[in-house]
Amino acid sequence: MDVILHLGAHRTASTSFQYYMRKNAEGLRSRGIGYWGPRELRNGLLTGVVPVPGRMPAKKQLARVQGRVSLKMKEAQRSGLRFLIISDENLIGVPRNNLRDMRLYPGVGERMARYHQVFGGFVSRAVLSIRAQESYWNSVLAYCSVRNGHVPSLSELDHIANNPRGWRDVVTDLACATPDVAISVMPHDVFSGRPECRLALMTGQSDLPTKSAREWLNRAPDASELRETLTKRGVDAAKVVSSGGCWSAFDDAQSMAMHQAYSDDIYWLRAGANGLATLTEEFGPTGAGLTPSVGAPTRGQGHGNEERRMA
Repeated sequence: MDVILHLGAHRTASTSFQYYMRKNAEGLRSRGIGYWGPRELRNGLLTGVVPVPGRMPAKKQLARVQGRVSLKMKEAQRSGLRFLIISDENLIGVPRNNLRDMRLYPGVGERMARYHQVFGGFVSRAVLSIRAQESYWNSVLAYCSVRNGHVPSLSELDHIANNPRGWRDVVTDLACATPDVAISVMPHDVFSGRPECRLALMTGQSDLPTKSAREWLNRAPDASELRETLTKRGVDAAKVVSSGGCWSAFDDAQSMAMHQAYSDDIYWLRAGANGLATLTEEFGPTGAGLTPSVGAPTRGQGHGNEERRMA
């Protein structure tokens, strides 16, 4: 059984992929493809990977998680699965912590070293979805601002935009934490809204089911929605939220800095990423991926609620 981690660094794409996997579970299982998502992983299975306060030592917590995961993996193997896809965007970290630290996933190495220890030799591959820094941070800022009512200051935005940590660093940390796992990187601007194409590349299978493949979940609020929410909370959003469309929190200089950073990351990946990862930018005869329009359908928040997030 080939066990593959899907590590989506973009909330919307991850939630949409998970929704697709759930809706097509029966058809995928008939093809030998199983799936563990937030419903399976956050139901106590991985509690203790990141130590929780209590009387039990962290080492013992981790040993118990290893036992639970081992039993579940053996059950999956006995069921005859050829592939098991494990998908949870919170494995590598949560957006609110990135915003707090004003950097891209600073704790990914430590977190994934723990998960790698738990999954042991089961996992052979990891697929990391990345997104251009400006788009990523605008989405995170809009989403978190709605939830906590905080609009970052100009100095905070400047710190985020000019922080030297990029996807190259995230990939390097991930590779160091999972030395025997092959890493593939899929850009969001190519694969957004195409979960069946992601899965086809993961499994090598074609003609996969497409039910609910174009559902677009957990999207960040647009500018008008964000302004309305912040205004209700007594926050003056007039200076940072435009009158319509998507919110861009950054000025031209900051946007240019992030654009250059992402270009450097992609160049490094295309050049071979020092042998640490493989960049995947095409998915076959259907051509380049298409990003759904602003009016694309949405189906609520999925597993994006802060209360349901993994520690």
